[in-house]
Amino acid sequence: MSNQMKQKNLHAIIILSLIATVSITLANNFTNDTRIPSPTEITTYNKTASEEAFTKMMKVLTHKRCVNCHPAGNRPLQGEDSHIHNFNVLRGPDDHGVAALKCKSCHQEQNNDFSGVPGAPEWALAPLKMAWEGLNRVEIARSMMNPENNGGRTLEETVKHLTEHKLVLWAWEPGIDAAGNPREKPPVSKEEYIKAVKEWAAAGAIIPEK
Repeated sequence: MSNQMKQKNLHAIIILSLIATVSITLANNFTNDTRIPSPTEITTYNKTASEEAFTKMMKVLTHKRCVNCHPAGNRPLQGEDSHIHNFNVLRGPDDHGVAALKCKSCHQEQNNDFSGVPGAPEWALAPLKMAWEGLNRVEIARSMMNPENNGGRTLEETVKHLTEHKLVLWAWEPGIDAAGNPREKPPVSKEEYIKAVKEWAAAGAIIPEK
């Protein structure tokens, strides 16, 4: 083999090694952090990883544990059948109820297993702009990422809210109802959900068309 041919083969090997190194580095970045990648980094990898993570994340956010607190009207929903909240409870001007029927009048910072009343810090309804009742997963995601609806949150702030806020995480510790029956938990574990949210964000926070 001529020296020229050997040099060409060596160059080819070096180029392939560089491509492999860059691909592994990008994959690790997309999986382990929540930065927004640049347009040149939105590759087929991103789209596939983002959609898989999105699907897992939305199995939680479309579950009744979340939707019950994101009603389309002025009355919260409750129960496994998402019926209207008992006692004619209303949203109120600050999403925390009205007069003697404030959310905190019954809902404390933890579940009450004697009465069956659920509880977590900052118990309240989501603002009406963030109503999820009746929406599909794509519509919910678009609303969730819209600064006009989400309180002006950035992607990083949204990820933090979805993965750290105690009221959100209550969904995996919903306690029991008044009859002593355990409330249904989301179909994805808390650990898998948190991982999915972060992977979705890191891969570009891509919202599919359907």
